[in-house]
Amino acid sequence: MNGALTCGEALVALLEQYGVDTVFGIPGVHTLALYRGLSKSSIRHVRPRHEQGAGFMADGYARVSGRPGVCFVISGPGVTNTLTPMGQAYADSIPLLVISSDTVSASQGLGQGWLHEVTDLAAVTRPVTSFSIRAEHPGQAEELVHRAFALFAGARPRPVHIAIPVDVLEAPVAAAWTPRALPSRTRPGGEDVTRAAALLDQAERPLIIAGGGAAGATRLTALAEQLAAPVLTTTAAKGVVPDSHPLALGGYLSHRPARQLVAEADVVLVLGSELAETEIFARHLDIPGRLIRCDIEARQVVDRQHAEVGIVADAASTVAALADAGGAVRRSAEQARRAVAAARETVMSGLDAREQRHRVFLEALRSSLQPDAVVFGDMCQVVYSGAFLFPVDLPGRWRYAGSYCTLGGALPGAVGARLAAPHVPVVAIAGDGGFMFTCQELVSAADLGLPVAVIIWNNDGYQQIRDDMIAHGQRPIGVDGLNPDFAALATACGARSYRVTDAASLGDALEATFTGTGPALLLVNEDDPWLD
Repeated sequence: MNGALTCGEALVALLEQYGVDTVFGIPGVHTLALYRGLSKSSIRHVRPRHEQGAGFMADGYARVSGRPGVCFVISGPGVTNTLTPMGQAYADSIPLLVISSDTVSASQGLGQGWLHEVTDLAAVTRPVTSFSIRAEHPGQAEELVHRAFALFAGARPRPVHIAIPVDVLEAPVAAAWTPRALPSRTRPGGEDVTRAAALLDQAERPLIIAGGGAAGATRLTALAEQLAAPVLTTTAAKGVVPDSHPLALGGYLSHRPARQLVAEADVVLVLGSELAETEIFARHLDIPGRLIRCDIEARQVVDRQHAEVGIVADAASTVAALADAGGAVRRSAEQARRAVAAARETVMSGLDAREQRHRVFLEALRSSLQPDAVVFGDMCQVVYSGAFLFPVDLPGRWRYAGSYCTLGGALPGAVGARLAAPHVPVVAIAGDGGFMFTCQELVSAADLGLPVAVIIWNNDGYQQIRDDMIAHGQRPIGVDGLNPDFAALATACGARSYRVTDAASLGDALEATFTGTGPALLLVNEDDPWLD
């Protein structure tokens, strides 16, 4: 190469100029050019123990930092191992950039058995990305990186996959690449804001539903107070209006009393939500009142529910514009507060025995954590309950990727989060089944010296599926089996372990974790007496 800058080196340098400070990945024979670039860069490289862990770590990093998470993976198995985290990031609108190698250009599509060959690698990831393209030459690789960062900045921030053949990665480039100015999110049009504000001002029973697209809407609480409107949030937006606020019903959309409030509202403002099954916990949400939809993606404004006013724009700027355009409050907030309190009380008084145990644990966890602590929840019943039983007063503190609903994301997601915010306490909650999907990343956390608390909610199997089988009159199959000695596993992975036997021991274990070095495994058995 005679000292010339290669495509791989130029790409890494360009990422650094776009503000990337961390890359997750496992090096391979086909990504040597990228790692040569990393060796000359200030970008931190984080090695998981599986490429699936790389994807989940990058996802967690992006959720907490607000910047794109970046992965370097090899072609073939590296990409397919990363596919599940890409699906999760796609479902939750998380900016994830996966840069992979690909087999040499001359091999493409031939199926001749090249190492790590997939005959159309980009096609594998296309369904879970904003775009997935193979770069045919260095100039195209540069353009695709520019396009990715423009999309992350100005549109719905879903994953991007760029596949680069080995010969292209090693090809020389004439000069270093430089970043470009990035677009801003679309702001709402004045006419749309005027029409929406008029509907809301005239409403007698307005209501707001906030989804993940509204998670950055810092003036939403003020708008809710101005309108005297209850606010329901999906789990992705939990905390954008503090759960302690008398107008907030964060995470209650799965419950009939909250849906009844929606049905009784005469004007409903939906911000940054698809109103999808995984957000509303039903195939359809009945909204008989007049509907205002705001979403950064145009098709969401017309899909599923007919909106009288559709605003294709960023939710945060729309909320600010509506707050500025609204008139003086003409209705008392007392009625709305009473309706919210009654809905909350109805839900709480109707908890079943298992949810009561979840409540005891989640209240103990809440009292043991400072307000800015971040909790990553895996797919398990106590986390499902946490959507409404674990109060948060800050946005982005409850991280439950329920849209794709894959097991195994919590632990590596928490690792990425702790790297993004090293001074913020981070907790992962996983069932014993889900923990085993990515338990090897406990070694990664130990290797990095990250004080992440990993709580295993142990019910000796896949309890939700066991319950579903029994409810359908089936004999449970495949939901029970041998668990490891979790304390011994923690020790083998370089982590500490604690057996939680009451609220005090939970608090002590969390404090010891956050003041120490390296991760800790906290074991909670679902049938422990202290949860009664």
